[in-house]
Parts: sequence; C-alpha cells; structure tokens
Amino acid sequence: MAAHILLIRHGRTAWSVSGRHTGRTDVPLLDEGRAQAKALGARLHQPPWLGLLGAEVRTSPLSRAKETCELAGLAAEATEWDALQEWDYGEEEGLTTEEIAARKGGDWVIWRDGVTGGETLEQLSDRADEVAAWARGAHAGGRSAVLFAHGHILRAVASRWLGLDVRFAARLRLDAAAISALGWAYGEPALERWNDTAHLELSSGG
Repeated sequence: MAAHILLIRHGRTAWSVSGRHTGRTDVPLLDEGRAQAKALGARLHQPPWLGLLGAEVRTSPLSRAKETCELAGLAAEATEWDALQEWDYGEEEGLTTEEIAARKGGDWVIWRDGVTGGETLEQLSDRADEVAAWARGAHAGGRSAVLFAHGHILRAVASRWLGLDVRFAARLRLDAAAISALGWAYGEPALERWNDTAHLELSSGG
C-alpha cells in the first residue's frame, strides 16, 4: 500500500460556526461535527486510503481533534502531540475577525498582523516546520502519516511543506472535517489534495 501524508481538520464546533478564534480553548464538537467525523472515517476506509493500516497517527490534545480522530476510527493508533495544537491567539482568543478589527481600528488580518500576547508568526512557523519534518520522516520510512488538528496550524504546515513563508497560509482555505494530502511533484514538495470535503456532501445527500 502506498504511504500517504494526510492533514485532517476537526469537525465543526459552536465557535467555528460563529467564526470565533478557537486556539487553546477546549471547545467540543457539535453533533454536526461528530456526524462529519463519522463520514470522514467512512471515506478513509475507501480507496486510496483503505483504512490506513499501519499509519503513524498524531492528534492535537484538544478534544475537538481527538474526538474527530476517534470517530474516524483511528484513535487506537493515535498519539497526542502538543505541536499540533491550534495557534495560541492570546488576547484575540474567542473573538471574531470583525471584533478584533474593530478593536484595532478597523483593519486586521491574522496572517499579516499576527496576534497580541499569544504565539508569533515566527513561533507558529517553527512549530509547523517540526510537524512537516516528522511527517516527512514517517513517509520516508514507508508509513503513512495522519495528522488530526486545526485550521490554522494545518494551513501553516502546508505552507512550510511547500517551502513558503507561513503567511502563504492566508491563501489556503480549510473547512471543517476536510481531508488534505501532502506529497511531491517533479521531485519538489507539493499539495496532492486540498480541502476535500466530498464525504460531507455525500453524507448530506448533496
């Protein structure tokens, strides 16, 4: 079986629906998020992944990522990893983009301006490098690497995988319970798949 490097964002939470920045606050999945995680698990047991037997699975220690991993059927293989926690938003935790922009005079972009009192863009980039290096090592050893985590850290990992500044993540949309895959093209790091939510469309009958 071919080895894969998969990035999986957790299912929906009340804060993700309302647009609140959810960093280290341990907000649980909604029932909708649990249904998304189950649909995700069914998808991962189909080609080309076929259940990912023997995969190296890592999950953020936050419950929304861990429960997504569990409901997707990969908890038995999973190890919690602090490096996969979401961006520490500091004073912006729990606020919407509009609320933060109003506080800062009407103009704020997280990937340009960063956050106040939390994790800097440079610290986030370093953490993303650590995750990308681990995934590369697992793949080189012939094993799939599966990462259950959060929207911003996974976008940061993808950006650094490509060798781009972490700010490139602003151009990578990533929805709840989406599957993405890292790989290579012409010998260079590449995105093989991004923001794939076909399993959610099928589960909703769409």
